[in-house]
Amino acid sequence: MSLLALSAVFPTYIHRRPLLLLRPSRVFFLCKMSTDSSPPSLTHSITLPRQPSDSVHVAAGPGVSASDFRNAIDSCLFKNWLNNLQSETGILADEAMALKQVVIQGVDMFGNRVGFLKFKADIFDKATGQKVPGIVFARGPAVTVLILLESDGETYAVLTEQVRVPTGRVVLELPAGMLDDDKGDFVGTAVREVEEEIGIELKKEDMVDLTAFLDASTGRRVFPSPGGCDEEISVFLYRGHVENETIRQLQGKESTVGLEEHGEFIKVRVVPYRELWRRTADAKVLMAVGLYEMAQREGLLPHHH
Repeated sequence: MSLLALSAVFPTYIHRRPLLLLRPSRVFFLCKMSTDSSPPSLTHSITLPRQPSDSVHVAAGPGVSASDFRNAIDSCLFKNWLNNLQSETGILADEAMALKQVVIQGVDMFGNRVGFLKFKADIFDKATGQKVPGIVFARGPAVTVLILLESDGETYAVLTEQVRVPTGRVVLELPAGMLDDDKGDFVGTAVREVEEEIGIELKKEDMVDLTAFLDASTGRRVFPSPGGCDEEISVFLYRGHVENETIRQLQGKESTVGLEEHGEFIKVRVVPYRELWRRTADAKVLMAVGLYEMAQREGLLPHHH
């Protein structure tokens, strides 16, 4: 089908947090002198501004190669995690906690960049010496878009149906995607993901950042599973008017771009908005609905033509 051009224009709200610069670090590759055949141990030393007198020991776990270890400690995922620790609301902010050691356990490369990173962090309460839970699955920031299309007096939400191996299920969810780099182009990533997964052409200026309405202390992103994953999501809203024929064309449309480029099996599903909150257990959907409804209730949304 031809790409849709939806003409409503809304302001975009973007929040950017300043990055804290880390002090220069030192990398050591230490060879254990022993009579056994133990491989060389890979270690890295970091000095953090929040704890300048207590350096952090970073080590490679079993099975992590030298190249994967270097990629991990140089990755945006790891550096952003360290920055978050030292932010105003970070774990190390009040100096009651201390980061002693990090063990890199797994690295998954997406081409030339680190896509997923798993590590264990030893963080202790200084007063009690008690260690807090610290197993981390790092995948970084992501975006999702709540697309609402009005047609013949009904408002529809546009979703994707995807094979999600971690859940063992086919999941009905909002179009979403990970940021490919550390440049922070959340709006551009959101637009690109919608175009790739659904085939709808959006414009950056038409997007409303719903997470921008959150208090600044939150970082203005949402955390789906903060007990084990660092993922933080920016939730955007797109609203437009279309003919009923467009709704029919979208229903069940298969995305070939996602399949060819990323191995994704994606189908488009269109659901009446009034039914949306009951039709899927996708956290992104429920978060988006909550943000949209509250922003609408408080009159925070731009006027919709």
